[in-house]
Amino acid sequence: MAQYPFKDYADLRVYAPILAYSPDGRQIAHVTSESGQFNLWTMPTGGGERRQLTHYTDNTVRAVDWSADGKHIVFLADANGDEFRQIYIMDAVTGETRPVRHAEKTQHSSIAVSHDCKWLVYAANDRAPGDVDTQIYNFETGEHQRLTEGKLMYPGRWSPDDRYIPISDVRGNTDLDLLVYDMQAGELRMLVKPETPAIVAPAAWSADSQWLYFVTNIGREFNGLARIRVSGDGAWDYVLTPDWDIEQAVMLPKSDRMVYVVNEDGASVLHGYDFAAGGAFDVPVLPYGVVGAMTPNHDGSRLALTMNRPVEASNLYEIDLAAGTLTGLGESMLGGIPTESMVEPELIHFDTFDGRKIPAWLYRPRTSTQPGPALLSIHGGPESQERPVYAYNGFYQYLVDRGFTVLAPNIRGSTGYGISYQKLIHRDFGGDDLKDIEHAAKYLQSLASVDPNRIAVFGGSYGGFATLSAVTRLPQYWAAGVDLVGPSNLVTFARAVPPFWKRMMKEWVGDPDEDHDMLMERSPITYVKNVRAPMLIIQGANDPRVVKSESDQMVEQMKANGVRVKYYVDEAEGHGTTRRENMLTWYSMVTEFLTDELLDEPV
Repeated sequence: MAQYPFKDYADLRVYAPILAYSPDGRQIAHVTSESGQFNLWTMPTGGGERRQLTHYTDNTVRAVDWSADGKHIVFLADANGDEFRQIYIMDAVTGETRPVRHAEKTQHSSIAVSHDCKWLVYAANDRAPGDVDTQIYNFETGEHQRLTEGKLMYPGRWSPDDRYIPISDVRGNTDLDLLVYDMQAGELRMLVKPETPAIVAPAAWSADSQWLYFVTNIGREFNGLARIRVSGDGAWDYVLTPDWDIEQAVMLPKSDRMVYVVNEDGASVLHGYDFAAGGAFDVPVLPYGVVGAMTPNHDGSRLALTMNRPVEASNLYEIDLAAGTLTGLGESMLGGIPTESMVEPELIHFDTFDGRKIPAWLYRPRTSTQPGPALLSIHGGPESQERPVYAYNGFYQYLVDRGFTVLAPNIRGSTGYGISYQKLIHRDFGGDDLKDIEHAAKYLQSLASVDPNRIAVFGGSYGGFATLSAVTRLPQYWAAGVDLVGPSNLVTFARAVPPFWKRMMKEWVGDPDEDHDMLMERSPITYVKNVRAPMLIIQGANDPRVVKSESDQMVEQMKANGVRVKYYVDEAEGHGTTRRENMLTWYSMVTEFLTDELLDEPV
């Protein structure tokens, strides 16, 4: 079988999970990396000639909304991965762009234009770095008005009549209240406040603006869909309760029909439900993979969505609901590698120390005549999920083609397997999660296709922390380690996170003062003297989440101890890469490092 260079696997036109139809339904605004950076483009519904709207090299477009009159496109963009996202408004005809609000060292998010095109709602931490306030901007007067003050308050989409704005009061990933701001009454009031911490997130509005649908797990392990009458007495009820998480839902305009996505064991499954008829309606079956973003057109006849599959990077699709068809509008794979040369992952489960079964994706080489190298890949988050996608720009597929076995587990703390499993990571970074990692290593050692002396561990962000924990506290298992933007010291990490994260750190990781001893006992830096494996560490200089000093201190100690470590700092990136050229640089370094260290005959 032909072996392709990594640059062919990574030759991609990636479609970010950012979409908005034009009001007439003729164009789809989307964000893709075709130019080398994630810029804003449009494409005709049904496919056709694309038009590039922004031409950034340093800025990354992060969100978009199209005004209902068709005149303006509002979007967010930040520079060099710094995550200080600013708000811009573009003339949809001329492309002329101006800042709606530009505040240095401020994160803006959650943009939505009202249906009457008079208002823009957004969230920002401009008043106090540790707070996120919901605010509105008047397009006619240019004035800004603050609707909330204090806490972390993020708005959702306007009600169809523009009277209501749902707002999430966020205290943690699993602890949210749901409020609503009444523009007519000029007041903010509580809608749903769980008795115990739970997820409560706005999802969609009924056509008459009377009912707000929301995703919640109150009294359940998995996220279902509930609804509440906004002008009612506060009573709410579940309307859809599948045995897996509902991860997103959209109401088709001017109807009682909803399309929603369920995360079934990691894969996205599309469903339709007609509330007026009281039953399901048919929607196309999606290919095996993961839906990123989904949005309906003006009359609810079509849905645009991005989808990522194990053998295809995130691509742009469109569903014709009347015809029941799914059409690919984009082309994400540009490297010319045939799909049949790639592998689909196998969902397996391995035992861990407390009797749990840990779900994991196993990528096996197509041909294996003797035991070969293996990679244990640990996802970030940690409250996230390894899913069947074209992971890390083809990184897995490249390694498998070279005879690697890749195991990508969802260790405790992962989402998608119930709220109890997800919460196991809270205040336990470097605790029982490390025991899961050890059992993953033992599982790999048990496979006939794996040489137990050639196993590497890899991860980014939390996965980078897990990698550093593994090589420092379980050094006997690893022949190499790769850490991308991972914390090495939980005390310094907790002190340096973005200001609006700090109120959540005590319940999530620990307080850097009150829990100092516990955090140091869990920190890789404490055990750096144990590292045996050669290491590659990559860091973005502008990373606001895991600051550069987290990698600096680890590398310094490793070098002092005689560890063979390669260290690369990207001066133009933050918590990961946004530019295509830098992505290729990072992962080319990773693939070259792993093949040099673990292949008998590196290529």
